[in-house]
Amino acid sequence: MQSLTARRPSRGIRRDPAPSKWDYRLQRLMLTPYVRGFVWKGLPTLVILGGIALWFSHEPNRQAVIGQLTHLREEFEARPEFRVSLARVEGASDDLAVAVRAKLALPLPMSSFDIDLDAARARIEALDAVRKADLRVRSGGVLQVVITERMPVAIWRTEDGLTLVDETGHRVAGLMSRADRPDLPLIAGEGADLATPEALDLIAAAGPLLPRIRGLVRVGERRWDLVLDREQRVLLPEVNPVQALERLLALDHAQDLMNRDILTVDLRSDHRPTLRLTPHALAEIRRAQGLETVENEL
Repeated sequence: MQSLTARRPSRGIRRDPAPSKWDYRLQRLMLTPYVRGFVWKGLPTLVILGGIALWFSHEPNRQAVIGQLTHLREEFEARPEFRVSLARVEGASDDLAVAVRAKLALPLPMSSFDIDLDAARARIEALDAVRKADLRVRSGGVLQVVITERMPVAIWRTEDGLTLVDETGHRVAGLMSRADRPDLPLIAGEGADLATPEALDLIAAAGPLLPRIRGLVRVGERRWDLVLDREQRVLLPEVNPVQALERLLALDHAQDLMNRDILTVDLRSDHRPTLRLTPHALAEIRRAQGLETVENEL
């Protein structure tokens, strides 16, 4: 009799259902958020970018894309709402407005994208009569140019002619004749333009002498001489000239000094003024003292 063991069919080797060591490590690695994100998002992105880079590596493809983008940009910039057809100048006199338009040098109409506002502003502010320029593109295709104009407050006489200057001494414009601006005071001398604020202070403090003032002369680029009519001249000190002029006005009010036969009043000394008389007044004083008679007898 055959045994039961011999009748049973032989079975193969049973496989272990647990994953292998490398499968286990791979599964654990895929459970990491960074790795899973790279596999599902980063890797496809790299593949796409690589394809795009490979496509752009060909010169005809690059030129085609650049041409298309340039065409789209030109169409966008050429739209009517971006076109500037008019330049409006505000805050300037008629003559200055003409000069500002010439300095703009813009072939209107043109797209607002083609206008270099900074360069246009620099060209306008290079004009002597312009203190500040503000450029803005307004709706309706208008380029608004707002000008802050320099106002002349004095006439500076030099060897080259007459020049209008503002309160800082900056040149405003040239002047053909003194008679063209009789309302402005006259300053002269080397460096007088740089000391224009001080000259204006002296003119403001002149008081009753103001109608007699012919001008102010800068001496040695350090002090002023006040020139009056009747060939009178007041020599002001380098330091505190306004206070010295006020002392002279007080003396004139008390003794009517400036209406006498005086050529020069020297105020450069703080202690006392020095007077220089006219030849006629000096002769009268000598005659009164009997000096002229003595000289004639000798």
